[in-house]
Amino acid sequence: MTAQTIATRDEGELLLQSRFHAAVLARVRIEVDLHASMTTLTEQRRAHFVLAAHEVMCNAVRHGGGEGTLRLYRSADGVCCQVTDEGPGLSEDMIPRTLPSPDVSNGRGLWLVRELTDRLEIARHAAGTSITFAMGLDAA
Repeated sequence: MTAQTIATRDEGELLLQSRFHAAVLARVRIEVDLHASMTTLTEQRRAHFVLAAHEVMCNAVRHGGGEGTLRLYRSADGVCCQVTDEGPGLSEDMIPRTLPSPDVSNGRGLWLVRELTDRLEIARHAAGTSITFAMGLDAA
């Protein structure tokens, strides 16, 4: 795990960069919460942001090769999380538009992320998949 504070050209200020696998998911979730608590997100929106990060990391562990990299950014108007893995990828149209029924075994996690956050983007690349979500900051 590496925590850094540096400015990046496109995403904003990098707050956290961490490699993860199943055994460290809880620790990385706590770190995401710590960094999100330093923004102006309300307590409820911060909880939603942290849950979204956890869901995407779990998805990477389960479907994306067992590990990944999380990057957390802050910009002037929001906070953004990007999770990259080496899995086969998916597209946004694979995420259900409504809550999947209880008899469906997959699809709830990314559906929930889309519902809880202000923006969700999925990008496939040669080495795997990147899922990026963001929330606008609340007025201070």
